[in-house]
Amino acid sequence: MSAVVSLSGVAAAYPGRTLWRDLSLDIQPGEFVAVLGGNGTGKTTLLKLLLGTLRPAAGEVRILGDAVRRGDRRVGYMPQHRNFDRDLPARGIDLVALGAVGHRFGLRRTTAGTRDRIRHAIAAVGAAGYASAPVGLLSGGEQQRLRVAAAIVDDPALILADEPLASLDVGSQRQVADVLDSCRTSTGAAVVVVTHDVNPLLRHVDRVLYLAAGRWAAGTTDEVLTSARLSALYGLQVDVVRVRDHVVIVGAPDDPHGHHHHHGGEA
Repeated sequence: MSAVVSLSGVAAAYPGRTLWRDLSLDIQPGEFVAVLGGNGTGKTTLLKLLLGTLRPAAGEVRILGDAVRRGDRRVGYMPQHRNFDRDLPARGIDLVALGAVGHRFGLRRTTAGTRDRIRHAIAAVGAAGYASAPVGLLSGGEQQRLRVAAAIVDDPALILADEPLASLDVGSQRQVADVLDSCRTSTGAAVVVVTHDVNPLLRHVDRVLYLAAGRWAAGTTDEVLTSARLSALYGLQVDVVRVRDHVVIVGAPDDPHGHHHHHGGEA
């Protein structure tokens, strides 16, 4: 089986600034990958490269063996969480319908087949009980479940999620992480999650990609999240402490990890 994502020698850059270079990584069907690192290290930039909204400065990005193209229906995307306006008349089901037809030709009349896919996606994330409610009145966790449904409505081979657990309480973090995990186990999709806190995902993650100081490291959490590996990555002493089921990273200069790792789910 060919890799869902294949990065070979990829560099990410903006004018006058290279974020990282020589990134080579294959992500296989059904694999759950967490992208970690501090602010400004290029985590969201990686998602843009995979979505085709940004071109690499060097190297090649392929999805299922093909050159990346914008609007690829085989890629489901879950953008960063923003609370919806409480007065927004749209219902949860409208949000998911947007995932099904929105990028193509606007919300014109949906076919019976599309309506079935929308219902199936809503059921898959456990949101059937509130899909008809106005999205602005739903909790953050409920809104995020519906965003997962919108991302999987086309049965994608790759699910990209940008900080899907941010600003959720611990219980909702666990539930949304579990929903993403069950989506990949039931469909075989690869899941790539950008997150500033790996702890709620530890039970599910197969590999992490850690971006830091213009460099990167990839491997299992046990391989990458160690004092030796992160110290080498940053070029200065970084300590990784495991407290019960939590990973705490202390001393990484561009990394918010060290300050708020007391929240998150158990491994």
